[in-house]
Amino acid sequence: MAKPKSIFICSACGAKYSRWQGICSECGEAATISETLVDNAPNPGAKVAARALNGFAGASGSGICNLSSVDLTSRPRISTGFSEFDRVLGGGIVSGSVTLIGGNPGAGKSTLLLQTVGRLCLSHKILYVTGEESLQQVAIRAARLKIGTDRIRIAAETSIDSICEMASSEQPQVLIVDSIQVMHVNGIESAPGSVSQVREGAAALTQFAKRTGIAVFMVGHVTKDGTLAGPKILEHCVDCSIILEAGTDMRYRTLRCQKNRFGAVNEIGVFAMTDEGLKEVKNPSAIFLSRQETVAPGSLAMVTWEGTRPLLVELQGLVDLSLYSNPRRLSLGTDQNRLSMLLSVLHRHAEFSLGDQDVFVNIVGGVKVEDTSADVPLAMALISSFKDRPIDKGTIAFGEIGLTGEIRPVPYGQERIAEAVKQGFVRIVVPYDNAPRRRLNNVEVIPVRRVTDLFNLI
Repeated sequence: MAKPKSIFICSACGAKYSRWQGICSECGEAATISETLVDNAPNPGAKVAARALNGFAGASGSGICNLSSVDLTSRPRISTGFSEFDRVLGGGIVSGSVTLIGGNPGAGKSTLLLQTVGRLCLSHKILYVTGEESLQQVAIRAARLKIGTDRIRIAAETSIDSICEMASSEQPQVLIVDSIQVMHVNGIESAPGSVSQVREGAAALTQFAKRTGIAVFMVGHVTKDGTLAGPKILEHCVDCSIILEAGTDMRYRTLRCQKNRFGAVNEIGVFAMTDEGLKEVKNPSAIFLSRQETVAPGSLAMVTWEGTRPLLVELQGLVDLSLYSNPRRLSLGTDQNRLSMLLSVLHRHAEFSLGDQDVFVNIVGGVKVEDTSADVPLAMALISSFKDRPIDKGTIAFGEIGLTGEIRPVPYGQERIAEAVKQGFVRIVVPYDNAPRRRLNNVEVIPVRRVTDLFNLI
């Protein structure tokens, strides 16, 4: 028997090496190269190699045609039974699509999918394949969640080839695989969860979905820094990549879309974790705006844009005299590099220096804000904390600050204002170009042009 040999594969880009090295020369990532055993049999993985030549779209060999001749008839989407889940998917499940759902252990990935199966099975044929848990464990969870199990088809299997055979005979409309890291493909001798197994397993399921029109959901593990485990091609080959996040408040879960070929990117859905599973939060702005009756200095509400809807969150800033020669700069929920840039703009164009002050920024509720519209409320919160002057509770703000000190408009300005009015705010600070043309009843809209204008509001 031939002795198996090992190669070293980068988990980020899939590059192969004959020996270990600290940094991948192809993608530049560090500590991503790991050893993988391979079989040196005369013809290993022939079935895998043949599958790899078919392409991810599963429609190779169709020949050349005019793009105008392609059928544009849209297939009706399948509702998951959760409006928040449908929003993240772009309106529902698309036939033949492949969706990857990741998240930290205990975030609720399997719970969300099992609840979705419980609602889908009433009108659609579903096949749930579990590889991490036994059938009894899944049944116990279903009983705890009070899900009817009469029409749920389930199997315990870890072989991708066997799963495709079962799905071909069962012909479900939706196939759920939990999880891709424990699955293996025949012909590859490396352990489940390795780069080659995850890559080929995802490729096989993607090709199967495109060929048969069955919508596939794959559960994926994440690394300790929160990114999806496995090669980057895992995210490239799927149609939709979703992360289920658990913030500092463990009662709530945020379903965030990172890639979607059928809808908007960065769309979010908010769920509350209860004893009976996940429940939708119809008005997420209300839970992130649980402000106190007495407003302290440095606290301000802001309007951020997530996917296709506005979201109101509370931003807090704290400025305090530093006891060390190197003042601290800490930002939770926002980009720390943008905080440093904003402090430089305030110093250069408003003569507002915090060089001897510690600066701390926090987004209440554990929300991560990447929208540049957080610049204006962040500057106002820092000014309020430094002057020790609270901002009126009915005030909300949004806007981007440029390097030259100007306040720039942001997209969807009118929609943000409408959401702020809906939540009861009566004083809205907006960029000058985002100001509405008509006066709003019982609402004061304050347009600002320069960063120096913010000091007159506090």
